[in-house]
Amino acid sequence: MKCTVVFFIATIFGAVICDEGKYTTKYDNIDLDEILNNDRIYEKYFLCLKGEGKCTPDGRELKVALPDALKTRCVKCSEKQRAGTEKVLRFILDKKPNDYLVLEKIYDPDRMYRVMYKEDAEKLGLKFPTK
Repeated sequence: MKCTVVFFIATIFGAVICDEGKYTTKYDNIDLDEILNNDRIYEKYFLCLKGEGKCTPDGRELKVALPDALKTRCVKCSEKQRAGTEKVLRFILDKKPNDYLVLEKIYDPDRMYRVMYKEDAEKLGLKFPTK
């Protein structure tokens, strides 16, 4: 499940692949709480991921890396990115489940990642929206 959280890691970290096959860590010290609890900032990232708004450089990097991170179970993520990803996913599932569903339709229309990460999600106590 720590990798399902990857769904939103780039929302904050803007992951990109570095030469050594890992995502960049240059965004690892971003204050996730500030982003998640500021509707204006959160919305900009959300619109970027939906393809309906301008993206910051890290948002663009996220859109590129996200499909790979989902497919590979986030093997290129740092531990800090995995922890941040879990935090972001918990927030979205608890407070903005409709946003999760919107992004899931874009990045996982067949819900194969929901199935792939089901066991991990259960271990973390995460519940996905049922729509």
